[in-house]
Amino acid sequence: MNRQVIQTDQAPAPVGPYNQAIAASGQFVFVAGQIPLDPKSGEIVGAAEVEVQTHQAIANMTAILKAAGARLDQVVKTTIFLKDMNDFGKVNGVYAQYFDAETAPARACVEVARLPKDVLVEIECIAVI
Repeated sequence: MNRQVIQTDQAPAPVGPYNQAIAASGQFVFVAGQIPLDPKSGEIVGAAEVEVQTHQAIANMTAILKAAGARLDQVVKTTIFLKDMNDFGKVNGVYAQYFDAETAPARACVEVARLPKDVLVEIECIAVI
């Protein structure tokens, strides 16, 4: 794996034990946060249903992974952003349909004040290819 620390004095220096950026190539694909947009219409799917929105966000993520030559079982890390942490159980129920508990990727789940287009869930991932 190629790994390179990226630093510039044109941005603030880190205030803790981390770098401004790490560049990695050849083995990872980093999928940007996916929200529940229908790829054909561009419309939000499941306006008020977090389960429906979670399925669509994962479908979008899966399509991007496929385009990169990867699959869900190659995902090593996900981050889930929720509008309401009370939806955690519902999202977990959907998530478990795609990721087996024994081999599931590492994950973080955080509640945020607002998501793009006021959706209920956004999911990003890192996969090894």
